[in-house]
This record gives sequence, C-alpha cells and structure tokens, in this order.
Amino acid sequence: MTALSDVRTSRRAALTALVTTSVLLTACGSGGGDSGSGAGQPRSGSTLTFAVGSDAGCVDPQQVASNETVYSVRQIVDSLTDQDPRTGRIVPWLAKSWDVSSDATTFTFHLRPGVTFSDGSKLTAQVVKDNFDAVPKLGALGTLAEGYLSGVKSTTVVDPLTVKVTFGQPNAQFLQATSTHSLGIEASASVKRTPQQRCSDGVIGSGPFVLKQHVQNQSITLAKRTGYAWGSSRWSKKGEAYLDRLVFRVVPEAGVRAGSLQSGQVDAISSVGRANEAALEGGQVTLLRRANPGVVFGLGVNNSRPLLKDVKVRQAILAAVDRKQIADTVFPTGTQPATSVLAHTTPDYTDLSSDLAFDAAKAKSLLEAAGWKAGSDGIRAKDGKKLSLTISWFPNAATNQPALELVQQQLKAVGIDVVLKQGQVSQFATTLQGGDFDLVWGNVTRSDPDILRTSFSTRLANFYRLPATSLDTALSGQAATTDTAKREQLVEEAQKLIVQNAYNVPVVELQTQLAVSKKVHSLDFDSGSRIQLHDTWIG
Repeated sequence: MTALSDVRTSRRAALTALVTTSVLLTACGSGGGDSGSGAGQPRSGSTLTFAVGSDAGCVDPQQVASNETVYSVRQIVDSLTDQDPRTGRIVPWLAKSWDVSSDATTFTFHLRPGVTFSDGSKLTAQVVKDNFDAVPKLGALGTLAEGYLSGVKSTTVVDPLTVKVTFGQPNAQFLQATSTHSLGIEASASVKRTPQQRCSDGVIGSGPFVLKQHVQNQSITLAKRTGYAWGSSRWSKKGEAYLDRLVFRVVPEAGVRAGSLQSGQVDAISSVGRANEAALEGGQVTLLRRANPGVVFGLGVNNSRPLLKDVKVRQAILAAVDRKQIADTVFPTGTQPATSVLAHTTPDYTDLSSDLAFDAAKAKSLLEAAGWKAGSDGIRAKDGKKLSLTISWFPNAATNQPALELVQQQLKAVGIDVVLKQGQVSQFATTLQGGDFDLVWGNVTRSDPDILRTSFSTRLANFYRLPATSLDTALSGQAATTDTAKREQLVEEAQKLIVQNAYNVPVVELQTQLAVSKKVHSLDFDSGSRIQLHDTWIG
C-alpha cells in the first residue's frame, strides 16, 4: 500500500476517534460487540432466522440500497477491500494489497489467488474489469455503484491477478468505495445478465453464503458456501462461516417481529421500534445500536417544482420541522436529531445545528415574505393557489409513517398543507429517476462524505433537480483533492450550501437498532451499520 493510502486511512481513524462513543457498537445487556452471552466455544451448524420489515424486490447487491435487503444480499458477495467500523481503516479482502498514485487517479489492486465464485469460476482481474465496466449500465437501481465509479477512464487487466482502475481526475473516495456492497464483486456470468435478471434471479458471488431462494415480500434464503477460504482480514474466523443457513423473513409489523423474537420463532429482528424496547430489554434478548453514517433521514426536495424553486419556501420547511420532537417521539432510544445533512458519525461532518433549529415564527415570516398568506383554514395561499405539497414515502422502516405524520402536523402549523403518498419499496429508485414528486423521505448510508456528491451533484444523476451552483464545485473538489485538510474544508462548504439553501431538509439521524437472541453470538455491525454474518454462531 502506498503512503497516500496510509495517510487516508490514518485520517479516517483519527476522525472516527473523535466520535468514538457514538460510532462504536453499543449493546443493551451483556456482550458489547458480541450479541450473545459470551459463554462457550463457537460452534458450526444451525440456521439463523432473521425477521426484517421489508423487501426491496431485488437480490443484486450492486443494485440494492435498502438496508433491510442489504442485510441478506451482502452475505453473497465479497469486496476488494473492507472497512474497519471502529477505526475507519481500509483493510484487505479480495485484494491482498493495493497501490494508489500520488494524485489519486490510479488504483492498482493485487488480488488474492485461489478465490472462486459459487459456480466454480475463478476471481481474476478480468472479472473485476467486467464488473466495473458493467456498472454504468445498471440504470435506476445502480445509482450508488454508478456514483462510486463516475469519472472512470479505464479498468485495465495488468496480469491475471492485477487490475488497474484509472480515473480522468483525482478520485479520493474510490478506495473506500471498493469496501461497499454496491461494488461487491460478482461472477462474469452474472455481470452478463441484464440488471432486471440480476434483480429477480440473483447473482453468483464469491461470498460466504449462496442465494438459494427469493420469494418477493416473503423471504430470502441463503446457504453456507462450502470451501470458502478468503474472508475479510478483519474477520475472526478463517475459512467457512459457522452457520449452515440464513433465512430472512419479511415481517412488516414491528410488534409482530418483536413477538416472534420473544417466542423463539426467529433469532433476530431489524428496525426495533421505541414501543417494543421495554418488552425486549432485560430478557433473553440483546439490543444492538449503531448510528448510520451518510445522508440522514430527511426530505429530499425536488428543486425544480414551481413551489419549491423559491428558496424562502424551502427554508420555511427547514425551520418548521421540530427534529427533536420527531426523534424523541417516534425513533428508538438514543436517536439524535439531524444537525447537518450528514450524520455526525461521517468523516468531515460539520455541526450545523443552529441552521436546523426549530423556529415556527421564522418559518411563518419566510412564507409571508414569499407572498403566501394564511387563509381561513390556516393553509396559506398565493394568487388563488394553496400551498400544498406531497411527500412520497415507502414502507421500508416502521418509523417512516409516524415520523411523516408529525412532519405533516408541524408544517400545517405554519400554513403548509401536506399530503402523504405511500409507494412500494421497489418503486423508490424509479420515483427518484422519474422526478414525479415534491418531497421524498429517505436516507443514504455510506461512511465517506462523498455520498454528498452522489446524492446532490448536478453532474451525476441529480435526482433532486438542483440547479448548477457553486455546490457542484465543492462536491467535485472534495472528490478530487488528496489534501485531507482541503477536503475537509470543501465537505464543510458543501454541507453549509445544502442546508442553508434547503436543497434538502435533514430531520433525524438513522440509528440502526437490532434485537438479537442471546443464544446468537458475534452478530456485529460493519462500517455502514449493516451486518456481517460470517463470524456469527448459535449456541
């Protein structure tokens, strides 16, 4: 690894240390990083049954963004690198080492020998090239992967186990991108399929588990990959996973998930709601919590809509939202109100809490200044048209609807009428791509601030229809510089521009909270607050 790689990983470690109390995995009950009781020796065998709240309708890791589905499909693929969730350091996985040019335009990966996919084919530099060359063709569901590879000039096979990725300009974020599930490596046979076929039929990976069955909106079943021997360098177990089988059942109702865990029908559940915490704590269950890095839960604004082109209207929405009330009322214990567009666990986060303070009087004043006058029903109008907006949302988390119902009440209190429009989880990406929305509720998890460029640059997908401004310069600049201090300054500038212009309305930080039976051991979070199950065992 070059000195530049070490500088960047050291920087991440230092930044992570600043927020260590919130980044580190915390548990209610015993075990800390181990969800079980800590007693006994690890044992192989058993099936882990995990109840999740939703199904994204796609089982291709390169196309899935919903955490509830990432939990399962992440186990199918390996990545070139991994990221330590406690230090932020990038460590070997499929690549045993790498070199980065001094200007961060060229990344050369030296692959581990002997790696095979579940169809028996070998991992080679050509396979990596096939993967990266195909990413731009993924379409609507491949936004994250496409963003990570934007600006790529070429992917070159140097020799059978050496691949070189060259960008047209410096791309400081790319090394961390290779640790994500979105750039998980798939067999060439999968890459040659259409994106739709990969979504519906699944993919061939080199990971510790193999997809056996996907019944949409019901379950995803995985089986242990026999002969697996190339896990991440940060995993404790060498070779095959402990568990024989993983079953992810889709159980939309939070209370039913909690009851299933208490009765022993399932071994772990996702998206534990505040209402179920008390019943689960203190028994044979451990609650695991970790704040998600990346873009916080909030309202993505379609800045091209006539009503939302006016910065005063956008800023009024920003001021009208009482983030603390939403966090304390709806979300799990410990959830923090948003203090920037980035979660505080993200490197180069800037505290903009003063810009996100709840101020209903300010919201009303902004709307008055924009010409919106309150009517007899309290809803504002201008030129005979009411100030009415629609928030599109998708049921991929139990907190979405109650959070938005509070937002709806808060905006009504300042004279904005809000209609809540529910869609199917599988429609999220196409809704963004099509642009038929005023506001959309969501978040994006990534432990690198370049997620701002992926989400808000007009030079990429620009789902939120932002106009070209100096924000583009800041976003492109932070991705291009290898000067860590300069990058931090540009990321800070980008956050301020997004928040102060209300191009997005941050609301709460997403905190992942899982509940796990104490018979389940070593179920840990990765750097993106998803899970890795290779080291997990039941006993």
